[in-house]
Amino acid sequence: MNALRTRRRRALLVLALAVGLAHWALTEWLPLPRVGDAAAERMPPRIEVAFVRELAPAAPPPVVVRQAPAARPLQRRKAAPKPAAPASAPQADEATALAQAPPPPPPESASSPLHSPPLEGSQEPEPPAPSELAAAAQPPETPASVPQPAVEAVDAAAVAAAASAAASAAAFEWPPSTRLSYKLHGNYRGEVVGAAQVEWLRVGTRYQVHLDVWVGAQAAPLVGRRMSSDGELTGSGLSPRRYDEETRALFRELRRRTIVFDGDRVLLSNGQQLERIDGMQDAASQFVQLTWLFTTQPQLLRVGQRIEIPLALPGTADRWSYEVVEQATLDTPVGPLPTFHLRPRRELRPNRDLVADAWFAPSLQYLPVRLLIRQDEDTYVDLMLERLPQQEAAAAPPAAAASAAPR
Repeated sequence: MNALRTRRRRALLVLALAVGLAHWALTEWLPLPRVGDAAAERMPPRIEVAFVRELAPAAPPPVVVRQAPAARPLQRRKAAPKPAAPASAPQADEATALAQAPPPPPPESASSPLHSPPLEGSQEPEPPAPSELAAAAQPPETPASVPQPAVEAVDAAAVAAAASAAASAAAFEWPPSTRLSYKLHGNYRGEVVGAAQVEWLRVGTRYQVHLDVWVGAQAAPLVGRRMSSDGELTGSGLSPRRYDEETRALFRELRRRTIVFDGDRVLLSNGQQLERIDGMQDAASQFVQLTWLFTTQPQLLRVGQRIEIPLALPGTADRWSYEVVEQATLDTPVGPLPTFHLRPRRELRPNRDLVADAWFAPSLQYLPVRLLIRQDEDTYVDLMLERLPQQEAAAAPPAAAASAAPR
């Protein structure tokens, strides 16, 4: 009996040691940064909200797209009759008259705001029949055998700036504070499980994005990381002011890295100062910026389309390119969700950058319902939405922003 107990104790000890070594190795995959300067210790206070309702899937709202509609052109208006020439004037031959005639006016769209009334003495063309307009509005069918032209990459910052006026004209309203909850499974020399949570918080024109990922139990995670972005809402989307990244690990002290966005400069956590590019985002704000971009410019969600985002990371800053690789219906715990799959066009570099695929669901306000974060082919974590998003009852009034401002 005593020998059996001894063997069991040894087996448990070996198992505990193996688990501890595996989790220690996992902390090495999520490298712990050094503590930043004094500014990094003064993180902005967290915006506090109450999530009281669930966001049910629904068709995305229509957005005004600034492009000419595909419709049948109207008939050209008849020009006013030319006055008769005086009897004493010589009559020009037909070729000379045609050469001297003014060019005909271009056809105008009936929906143009510059549409002017008919000239005096002219006749207004008869409007086309409704059936003709309906037929003209349908895009021409393209045979499957005809290759489609390649879609060039677009700069998200330039698109955001161009979309600013259109978003204002369409009375775009930022969604209220929202919480997304995910299940986590992955692999690092074996299976790992956990959970993750994304919170989009806003008060007036101020926003925060918090992405929390933990392996093991949330109350006492073996490894946990929080990425937080704090900034302002502008006509071109999110404008970060600072980014904080905290990493917790079993038997290790809390570590933090900070990025400060100051005017036209960016201060990285390693002390390097770089020029701030228009539309630059951080690791937490980039996916919300893409959500805003797709909400205001849904025509960008085309398979083959590439979108570039200037991205500031704790140790470097660069332009990242995401490609819409497919439309896919995900089988999620909340039911099947049609999504667009975006993949970063960036080579995986072991022990360097982590890259993340994202799936955006138009029926859930273009929110990311799945994130696949990879270091290499055998090291990854996969986050899948486990319940419907939770939202605040209504947007907080702008006056409340002062109470949540950083001290």
